Amino acid sequence: MQKTLVFCLDALCTSDIAYMKTLPNFGWVFENGSYVKHAEPVYPSLTYPCHVSILTGNYVNKHQVPHNEMLAIGKSNQPWYNQRSDVKCNTLLDVAKRNGFSTCSISWPVTGGADFDLNMPMIVPIGYTGYEPIQFFAGNATDELLDKYYKKYGQFLMGEDRSLDKYTMALTLDILRDYPQPDIMLVKMCDLDSAHHMYGIHHPKVNEQIDLHDEQFGQILELIRANGNFDNTNFVILGDHGQSDITNGINLNVLLKQNGFITVDSDDNLVDFDAYCHSASLSAWIELKDNSNPELYDRVYTFFKELVQEKKYGIGHLYTKQEAEELFNLSGPLDFIVEGEKPIAFSSSLKGENIYDKPEYSGYSTLKASHGGLPCKDETTTFIACGPSVQKGVVIDRCSIVDEAPTLAAMMGFEMKNTDGKIISELVK
Repeated sequence: MQKTLVFCLDALCTSDIAYMKTLPNFGWVFENGSYVKHAEPVYPSLTYPCHVSILTGNYVNKHQVPHNEMLAIGKSNQPWYNQRSDVKCNTLLDVAKRNGFSTCSISWPVTGGADFDLNMPMIVPIGYTGYEPIQFFAGNATDELLDKYYKKYGQFLMGEDRSLDKYTMALTLDILRDYPQPDIMLVKMCDLDSAHHMYGIHHPKVNEQIDLHDEQFGQILELIRANGNFDNTNFVILGDHGQSDITNGINLNVLLKQNGFITVDSDDNLVDFDAYCHSASLSAWIELKDNSNPELYDRVYTFFKELVQEKKYGIGHLYTKQEAEELFNLSGPLDFIVEGEKPIAFSSSLKGENIYDKPEYSGYSTLKASHGGLPCKDETTTFIACGPSVQKGVVIDRCSIVDEAPTLAAMMGFEMKNTDGKIISELVK
């Protein structure tokens, strides 16, 4: 029976490939396997929709996780999607388990309460700095894992210096020591995403983070060599999305306010709206108060078409809800989508200027790079694999991340049915 280890690096970019090839452990996978240079994310290329698409083989309109956050008009920092029940179709691990494979998922988003054999979801809120993260795992993680490892490693998730990656790696290594190697094991790391956000696409600090991930992956390889079934394991390294260096930012709700579509009180709190912007970082979703009102629809549509035609503020793309569905299989709380000609970070703030040089988004201070934009942009992610089910020496230019679940299933010898994605047949023996 084939086994598979998936090592996911959040925001692993196509541009990172050249450096990864020089490293001992990632380089070993390249030398002994095959890869896809450009794995296109789904739209929007945000972490949670992408991770769900990787695991289901489906686009957003089928799995129904359209954004990281559960968006609400006039409210920022809303709860994030985190429950397996939020996902409205099968996942790779569900189908694997039904086919008799043992399943393990460590720090994968939107898996709270999932019926995997071993599950420790990514579920502690991003801004949490308290000292009781156990409250978020209760009822959502496998009790056996909490009983064995939470007291040992829970401190990694506490306080201002909390580190999900330290927690993830500690659990991963202990599971590989203490249990038989799971038939399929997902391990998701976060800190490369933070490095790209903070420093940009090309920076020595990014390479330092890739060095650390190479060392971590090497530790996993050594434990599987010692305790597992190394020769029968397919090793997969993948990302969920790329990132792009940001040129500038737009407070689109401020622009809407200035043009009469939003009214606020003296403290810039929302009073009423005709059109409201939800930020998806490098794209913006415009929601109408009443999309059945043709006069309002036409007025807002005309406003944004003129911005695109005049290339004002750098806005270069406009899609209707219908176009978003047809072109990108995207559904959500939106009537229009806008995006910059170059990478622009969109804010949902009602305060400040309508355009700014140092973008701020979703709790991060000054970002150098971000994601959430069109899936065909050059800074895509990648998919790298080696093992007994993988061809050697094949380089494929482009695929979609929805192709990855059916491909992983094929590597293990079962089928993912009713997926939007297809098997990357050139990679699979």
